[in-house]
Amino acid sequence: MPTTPTPTATHTTARPGSPGPLMTVTGATLVLAAAAATPATRARPARSPGPYRRLFALPGTRGFTTGNLIARLPTGMFGISAVMMIAGQRGSYALAGAVVAAGLAATAVVAPWTARLVDRHGQARIAVPATLIAVLGSLCLVVCVRTQAPAWTLFASYAATATTPNIGGMSRARWTHLLGDDRAAHHTAMSFEQAADELAYMLGPVAAAFLCTAVFPEAGTLTGAALLLTGMLVFTAHRGTEPPPSPPSRSGARLRSLFPLLPLFLALGAMFGSLEITSVAHLGAHGLGALSGPVLGLQAAGSCAAGLLYGTLRPRGLATCLAALAGAMALPWAAAATGSVLPLALALLLAGMATAPVMVTAMSRIHRVTPPGRLNEGMTLAVTALFAGIAAGSAAAGSAIDHLGTTTPYALPATAALLALLVGARPGRRGDSR
Repeated sequence: MPTTPTPTATHTTARPGSPGPLMTVTGATLVLAAAAATPATRARPARSPGPYRRLFALPGTRGFTTGNLIARLPTGMFGISAVMMIAGQRGSYALAGAVVAAGLAATAVVAPWTARLVDRHGQARIAVPATLIAVLGSLCLVVCVRTQAPAWTLFASYAATATTPNIGGMSRARWTHLLGDDRAAHHTAMSFEQAADELAYMLGPVAAAFLCTAVFPEAGTLTGAALLLTGMLVFTAHRGTEPPPSPPSRSGARLRSLFPLLPLFLALGAMFGSLEITSVAHLGAHGLGALSGPVLGLQAAGSCAAGLLYGTLRPRGLATCLAALAGAMALPWAAAATGSVLPLALALLLAGMATAPVMVTAMSRIHRVTPPGRLNEGMTLAVTALFAGIAAGSAAAGSAIDHLGTTTPYALPATAALLALLVGARPGRRGDSR
């Protein structure tokens, strides 16, 4: 006799908030049903890595960057180390300053030629022997100072350090080679390089002063030479990221297209040089000379932090960055008039933060107008113009301080920033980085 089908009853149970499967009763059968999608069980989208993480995920980038940072630190050490060593042993700051100034003049002549050889024959092939010559010059300087050799030997020894390769330019050239036409990644890389520059100029003088005073007068120069050689060997050992050598070409006409940009770097250098000398003199006149290092370090720290932050943002136009810099450079002048160190320190911090976007964007402009095969040479010319401006700004500030006191000369960096704005924002120079 046929049986009547039992009516089917369905009941679903699940623990409230439980992400597990549901129990479903169908007739007399207990089955498991697929769990319903809940906010807790939905797959969360993976977080995309940040721009710096993507940058250093490229093969070989962490290796050459390590060498780059080690070799970069001595750039902020050699000058002050030489001054403290020579003045301490010979008792003459005039001689020490003259030796360092002569070395900078030699660098202005030799550095572009060294950069051209690097572009033409390869980084490892030229940078390593050039670094060895510079290190030997530093060691010779130490020996001449210790043995009371004639003064001309100090000039000759320090001039030999002019062969030091532009490690910042070579690192930027590697990023350009690796990143190709990825403009966003290139902007991040240039921002990182600017932050590395600021880090070297922030930590280098502090390390040099400590070594020369707490250890022995020659310790700063010897440590700087060891770091330079070690870092350059690590940097050049990563051959996979090295740009290929560029054969000689008739690209002089195109290289001349960056010459109109050099006055911009001269003005920026004058701003840096006058601001530093004026700040040291102003703090010293108020009995705060011991705070010169920390206060100037705060300015460099602001630039370093702003450079890293700028690398995560959309790049701005050069005129916009220069306008912000011109406004920020008026702050130290106003703060110095208060006679208090705290407003001046905050003003220098803000001024430092405004410099990083300008330098990143200006260096990207140099990259855009320079032939790929002469990129290191083009960047070295820009750095040479920057150093020339620093020397001129320092000299102008020193003269102004002697005649006008220590507050009015803060008008010099403000004026230099305004001049940079006028030069950089001229018609025909608009456009963004890269």
